[in-house]
Amino acid sequence: MSRIGNKPISIPDGVTLSVAGNVVTFKGPKGEFSQEIDAEFKLEENEGSILLKRPTEQKRHRALHGLYRSLLNNAVVGVSEGYKKELELIGVGYRANVQGNLLDLTLGYSHNIIFQIPSEVKVSAESAKGKAPTVVLESNDKQLIGQVAAKLRSLRKVEPYKGKGIKFVGEVIRRKAGKTAAK
Repeated sequence: MSRIGNKPISIPDGVTLSVAGNVVTFKGPKGEFSQEIDAEFKLEENEGSILLKRPTEQKRHRALHGLYRSLLNNAVVGVSEGYKKELELIGVGYRANVQGNLLDLTLGYSHNIIFQIPSEVKVSAESAKGKAPTVVLESNDKQLIGQVAAKLRSLRKVEPYKGKGIKFVGEVIRRKAGKTAAK
């Protein structure tokens, strides 16, 4: 029995829901998001919440029940509050500049990296004196923002000796001790 799939999804004020076939569309202050679900699943609307019902107890339906509930909940949170990821660039000379939907990164390579940001994601770069430059990503799509953040992070992963690279704000990096001098 799915514990996650049976939880109701609360719909906050300002968010509207429309169902067309097997596509559920949410509209809210942060934008619009559509999520496709299996046509056999049914949505029951109550006052201020929706409940996802599975058709049978087949293994496939049980497996998809919690998944679709989580995807719908992520869509509701995305259009009402939005998602935000912050990445820190740690290293001497590491910089980030934004021109439209292009992110220009200087990460210690012999060339700058120009990264194309999808149109659904808003990006901004902040740099203050004495602090590491920060890249802030905002979107209403949790999956897309996570994928973009992971791709940015993979351009220069944090190395364990000096801690140089791109990391999430608040992420704890496991550091290693260097070689000890031979006597």
